[in-house]
Amino acid sequence: MDPPLDNVVAPDAHGLARACAALWAGELVGFPTETVYGLGADAMDESAVARIFAAKGRPADNPLIVHLPDAEHVGPVVDAWTPLARRLAEDFWPGPLTLVLDAASQLPRVTTGGLATVAVRVPDHPVAQTLLWDVGRPLAAPSANRSGRPSPTEAAHVSQDLGDAVRVVLDGGPCPVGVESTVVDARGRVPLVLREGSITREDLGAAETVTDGDRLRASPGTRYRHYAPTCRVAVAAAGTAAATAHRLMGEGVTVGLVATEPPPPGVVGVARFVDAADLARQLYAALRTAETAGVGVVVVEAVGEAGVGRAVMDRLRRAAG
Repeated sequence: MDPPLDNVVAPDAHGLARACAALWAGELVGFPTETVYGLGADAMDESAVARIFAAKGRPADNPLIVHLPDAEHVGPVVDAWTPLARRLAEDFWPGPLTLVLDAASQLPRVTTGGLATVAVRVPDHPVAQTLLWDVGRPLAAPSANRSGRPSPTEAAHVSQDLGDAVRVVLDGGPCPVGVESTVVDARGRVPLVLREGSITREDLGAAETVTDGDRLRASPGTRYRHYAPTCRVAVAAAGTAAATAHRLMGEGVTVGLVATEPPPPGVVGVARFVDAADLARQLYAALRTAETAGVGVVVVEAVGEAGVGRAVMDRLRRAAG
């Protein structure tokens, strides 16, 4: 693993001051949230937001999430604050829930991926909260990685992917949730889930899941291949991962294993987990560990598709291509 660049700093007063100065100057800053690390820029600065797309190699029609310090700051970015959005914000903000609403006319369309809607959330992480209050501006922030790569859940992942394209990376340690936020269309009367996350359909109550491609355009992370390491990802049914890894060794490749059980002889043990939430926390770091271990294929044990397990399996299917 390459050593961290000198743009990785502690989130103390000095580090936060550096980050704010960079953002005010139209530059990019990596910062931790409870889900994954974000790549932040002033959401109202068209040139700064364009730097996000260039640094990530992100398609221009893939919208960004705008991060706010609290719900009282939605005014500059949202055109209509609906009763449903108000209820969901009261119940789940700060937290890993993103709301899709009609965008304010003054919000640059580069931030919304050219759409008339905007995705907004209030993160539940002390470093993100302090940064948002200190900088005094809404921050557009997708995951701080090259597009298509596993999302970053540690500061070192940001430097590995983006290098000095990021002026400052605030090191807040590992992200406690580990998968991206749940995205909900909150313009109507009931929540419409556009992307699964750790806040589940059951948590939201009376939620419906959207499968229509045009509706899904309003959410990041739903239309392109994502989360993929340089090695191949194979998903194995629960209880069969070790056997699958052993069988794949016969193909003449080095095999890694992410599972609830230990690896068989000759298989690289990448990570072990106990349940879906534990796998969510470890998944992206495990995929990156498999890369650095030089395996040709990493076998990941599937989890049940209930609760956060739906989000985990969505990410695994996308990683496996």
